[in-house]
This record gives sequence, structure tokens and C-alpha cells, in this order.
Amino acid sequence: MSAGSRSRISLANLSPARGSLHKQKRVGRGQGSNHGGTAGRGHNGQNSRSGAGIKPGFEGGQTPITKLFPKRGFVNQNERVWAPVNLERIQHWINLGRLSCSPENPITARELLLSGCVHDAHDGIKILGDGAEFLTSKIYITPSRASKSAIRAIEDGGGQVVCKYYNPLALQDCVKGRTDRIAAAPTRRQDIMWYSKYQNRGFLSPDLLKKLDDAPFVEERWKLLSRQLGKWRKQEFDVEKKKK
Repeated sequence: MSAGSRSRISLANLSPARGSLHKQKRVGRGQGSNHGGTAGRGHNGQNSRSGAGIKPGFEGGQTPITKLFPKRGFVNQNERVWAPVNLERIQHWINLGRLSCSPENPITARELLLSGCVHDAHDGIKILGDGAEFLTSKIYITPSRASKSAIRAIEDGGGQVVCKYYNPLALQDCVKGRTDRIAAAPTRRQDIMWYSKYQNRGFLSPDLLKKLDDAPFVEERWKLLSRQLGKWRKQEFDVEKKKK
């Protein structure tokens, strides 16, 4: 066949491959269609009834295979996965103009996500001190956690870091920029003790709040929670003193 006699391929002469398409089975259209009456469901049984379906893994009442297999190991329900960010990466993003901060607008998980510095906030942001020698900017940041080397490098550069507690809803509001809801306070004793220590730069630390009294990013709620925590500690100390 010559090249001139070949038809040009276009949408007008395209067709699906033979056997690739099948007519839809229309059930419940009478006995003449061979799919009427029970419509392929059978006469009796669970699948022949209308109503709720069968959940995945259900085996008719017998012990499912997921329960027959032995389980190994331990799953910590309170474990948290932090999104690590190095100081070198933050400085690089600042140099590119993709990140900026000030005492009025510190860096949060929202800025790190929108700039592409992190791709997933997980359970919160943790600042690491890797590449601290490249940090030349004065940064203000409020992560969930920060290493001691990162805290030292940021404060030596004139900046400030405050570790703030975020539960899943508060972290979601932070990422979406919602300010109409009050952020939750820590309720577990372990979290309360961690965020009330100055060495961790926790937002409940009285010494840190006293040092940052004039900082514009310090919230009044932080001071209120810190005072309430101080009263609770005093009451607990008085009770223990009476017991002795």
C-alpha cells in the first residue's frame, strides 16, 4: 500500500480494540433478559438482602485471619513524630527570600510549609542545630521542640526561640492560619513539665516569659497559663509539706 492511499489517523476513524468493550449487564429487567428475578444475587443468603454491606475482613462470624496471626512488638500510642528542620536550611530559605521573620511575625509551621522548607508538619516542628555555623540572620521562631545546640545558636545570633505546645487541632489551625479558636493547653503531666522548663525554652516557663516580657509575639494566654501553673505547683507543694 502506498503512502498516499493510507488514511490519516484522526478522531473520526479511531475505534477501540476488539473485545476491549462489553455491554453493561442490566439486571432486574424481567425473565427474558436472563438476569431478572433475583438479579444475579441468588435466592437466599446475606448478599441477597438489601441493607448494610459486609465490612472488609468479615468472615461470616468465624475468627478473621487478622486475629489469628500473632502480634509482635509494642505500639506507643503517645509517640510523636517531629518534622526536623536544620538551621542551615532555614538560613538558605531566608537567603532565597522564601522565608522572613520579625518579632511581630515569627516563623511557625505555617510559614515553613508554605515556603516548602518542610513538606509535612507531622506532629510538630523540631529545630535542629546542624549547620549552625551558617546561621547569619536574626530569627524568631515558635516550633514545638528545639535542640540545645539550635537554641544556643539562635540566641547567640540575637534571635529568640519559644517552644509552643500544639495538639493536632491547634497544629491544624496554625497551618491553615485560623485565629478564631483558642489553642489547647497541655494536659499530660509530661508535656506540662517539659514546656515549663527554661532550658527547653518552653512557653510556660516563668523565667522565659519574664525575659521576653516586651516581645510582641508573646501571647497573654501564655502568661495566664504560666500563672495558673505556678499556683497549682504552690498548692501541690503545700499539700506535700503538710503530709510531712
